[in-house]
Amino acid sequence: MTAVPPPEAADPIRVVLVDDQQLVRAGFALVIGSQPDMTVVGEAGDGAQALRMLAGVEADVVLMDVRMPNLDGLAATRGLAERAAGGGRVPKVVILTTFDLDEYVLQAIRAGASGFLLKDAPPEDMLAAIRTVHAGDAVIAPSSTRRLIATVADLLPAEDRTPPAVLDALTDREREVLVLIARGRSNTEIAAELFVAEATVKTHVGRILTKLDVRDRVQAVVLAYETGLVTPGR
Repeated sequence: MTAVPPPEAADPIRVVLVDDQQLVRAGFALVIGSQPDMTVVGEAGDGAQALRMLAGVEADVVLMDVRMPNLDGLAATRGLAERAAGGGRVPKVVILTTFDLDEYVLQAIRAGASGFLLKDAPPEDMLAAIRTVHAGDAVIAPSSTRRLIATVADLLPAEDRTPPAVLDALTDREREVLVLIARGRSNTEIAAELFVAEATVKTHVGRILTKLDVRDRVQAVVLAYETGLVTPGR
């Protein structure tokens, strides 16, 4: 993963850790607490506890385990998405998973997750994922997230796929930008490849999200795979 450096001057990124294993939370908290641009503002042992906490704690990013008692990470992520739909401000969610191919991948992304992180990933990958998701740019860049989306979307039965017609609202250039986003390119890389200014790319991305009625780049990439605009290995 390409490292995302800490900003020179900004408020610390507020992180909440949700995992039923206290030792896992303690390890993550130790790494995150060592960074000048991050701070852990809360911990929870299951999804229900996390939702209660996040109703009163301002957070920017949540590291969310999938398999937990009482309420799993998928349901908790969906609960946060419902709050967002109601006009509330909710943090970005990074799903923590032990397995490189988790059966909940596509469901979690549809529920509102902004990325995936393997629990055994190096600390620098975790820190980069938090910064990247918080910045809202290139959240699909981690190879594990891109590979998971591509694999699971490719296995979807035809009736569960999104009809290609949803892409009709996009211009040819916007389709081109969407393909590059799905391939994991950042705005800077897209600008270089298309020989345009980065500000132009940001404008295209904004229009793509609006036209497709999706929350972020991750949701847009899911649509790119579901509609067949992008296929694994092509």
